[in-house]
Amino acid sequence: MFRKRRNYRAFFALTMFFFLLLGIFLWVERVLQPTIFKIAETRAIQMATEAINRAVQRKVFDSNLQYQDFVQVHKDNQGHIVLMQANTLKINQLAADVTLMVQSALQQLSRESLRIPLGQITGTQLLAGYGPRIPVGIVPVGSVRVRVDDRFEQAGINQTRHRIYLDFNAEVRIVVPPRSATAQVATRVPLVESIIVGQVPGTFVNISGGLLSGQSINPGNTP
Repeated sequence: MFRKRRNYRAFFALTMFFFLLLGIFLWVERVLQPTIFKIAETRAIQMATEAINRAVQRKVFDSNLQYQDFVQVHKDNQGHIVLMQANTLKINQLAADVTLMVQSALQQLSRESLRIPLGQITGTQLLAGYGPRIPVGIVPVGSVRVRVDDRFEQAGINQTRHRIYLDFNAEVRIVVPPRSATAQVATRVPLVESIIVGQVPGTFVNISGGLLSGQSINPGNTP
């Protein structure tokens, strides 16, 4: 009699424990997981952006790249700038090399360990580092797209700053079991720059679809 009663109590306790675990799982699934996934997405994009920046900086440093490597400035006998011409071959080669480096850097992210403490979802700095750590997977998707761009900015009296950038677009898949989604990574990395003293010429001949190509330049109106 007593044995049957103990067995019944044990069965009841196990049943309640099972439903408690199920309730916690459903609560985490519906309430916590969207927050956890958002934190993971933000962190993954940050890591991918940092990887892209490091790859470009390493390429610039290792190759000792200078503004003169990409843009040739032609002057007349009086020293006035009459033409600025981009080195198309150099720019295209750099874009190809950097793209390969960035793809390799993003692939490396998939081998790194990213774990988010559960306490981080509270938004409280005191608890951000505590609690079970949730594993997050980062997987590059597709190929990296890079575009060369530039900007002219007023830098002082009769001076114009010319900056050349690399605009990157990539996709990474973020995996927080059992959910996954694709996030866009877009970042602009400065490449080189130079201060142009004097009047900027009316045309800038360079690669099509990248830098300004044979268009009138008004540094004062350039955004």
